[in-house]
Amino acid sequence: MTVDREYCMNSFLTYRTIQDGEYAFADWLPARRFSLPPLEKRLPVRDSETLENELRRATQEACKDGKAALALSGGIDSAALARFMPKGSTAYTFRCVVPGMQVTDESPGAARYAEKCGLDHRIVDIYWEDFEALTPALMKRKGMPVHSIEIQIYKAALQAKRDGFERLIFGETADVIYGGLDGLLSRDWLAGDFIERFAFVPAWKVLRDARLVIKPMLAYERDGHIDPHEFISQFFIREVVTSYFNACGCAGVEASLPYLGTYLAAPLDYARVRAGESKYLVREMFRRLYPGFVAPKKLPMPRATNEWFRDWKGPTRPEFLPHCTDNMTGDQKWLVYCLEMFLNLLDTKFAGV
Repeated sequence: MTVDREYCMNSFLTYRTIQDGEYAFADWLPARRFSLPPLEKRLPVRDSETLENELRRATQEACKDGKAALALSGGIDSAALARFMPKGSTAYTFRCVVPGMQVTDESPGAARYAEKCGLDHRIVDIYWEDFEALTPALMKRKGMPVHSIEIQIYKAALQAKRDGFERLIFGETADVIYGGLDGLLSRDWLAGDFIERFAFVPAWKVLRDARLVIKPMLAYERDGHIDPHEFISQFFIREVVTSYFNACGCAGVEASLPYLGTYLAAPLDYARVRAGESKYLVREMFRRLYPGFVAPKKLPMPRATNEWFRDWKGPTRPEFLPHCTDNMTGDQKWLVYCLEMFLNLLDTKFAGV
C-alpha cells in the first residue's frame, strides 16, 4: 500500500473513490473497496422477460426468511422490485427535509407503488444534522470521503435494523447496467471531452496540487473515443455498489442488489436511449408490471445539497484554492466539503469516531 494524500484527493474528486486500490490516505486507514460478482456468475440478459424473471427470483430469495425490506423510491427500478415483494413487506422511502423550503420528495410516487403492491410504506426523513452526525463513521469505515447518498442509506439501514430486518433490497445498478444515465450516453464522446464531462469535480479547479487521474478512463479509449456504456457498466459500477455496501455494512445490514446479478448481454441500443427511451428493457418490464402507470421522469436519489450549501463559502484548508466552489452545484460542493471534513478528521486520526 502506498500512502499518497494528493493522489487520493485528486482521485476522489474525479471519481468519488480512490480508483487504484494500491493507494490510501494513511497507512493506518486502508481504503475499503467492494468487488463485483464475476461476470460468469451474473445472468446474461437480452430481453425484458429474462430480466423480469431473474429480478423476481432474486427478490424472492432475499425475502425468503422474512428479514428483508425494500428501499423504494419514486422511480421505476425499485418499483419493479416492489411487485416481487411478499404482501405486507416493509418499504422505506428517503425524504430530505429542509425547514422552510420545498425540496424534491419522492414519497408520494413511492406511496402509489407501495399501495399497489400491498406494502407497509415508511418514510425515513433525512436532515442536515444527519449528514454531520453520520458521515464520520462512514468515512472511517471506507477509508475515504463518501458520496452523499451514503448518509441516507446508512440512516435507513439503521432504522431497518431497529425494525428487525437484516437486509435492504435496492434497485441500484439498473441505471449503469441498462442505459439509464442518458446524459453520459447522449453522444459519441471524444476521449478528452468524456474525461471533462465525467469528472465529478475537476480537481484542477479545486486543489493546489492537482493531478490528472485519467488512466481509468483512457483504458476504455478506442480510436480516440470512449464508449460511455462500456466505461459506466464496467468501471463506474464499482464506485456505485461500494456506496451501498459501505453504508449498509456500517449499520450491520446486508445490501441486496438484484439487478447486480445480471448484465446486458447485447450491445446497448444507443438510438433508443438517445431518442428518449433510456433503460428500455426496464421500461418494458415496468409497463407489464404496472399497466396504466406512467413512468416518472428519472431523478437521482433526493439530496438537498443545493439548499444545504447555498451559503457555504467553500473550504479553508491550504490544500484548496480560494473560492474554488463559487460556481459549483450542491452535489459538487458536498464532495469538496466532505473531502475537507475527511482531512480534518484524518489529522486527528478520527478521534472520538
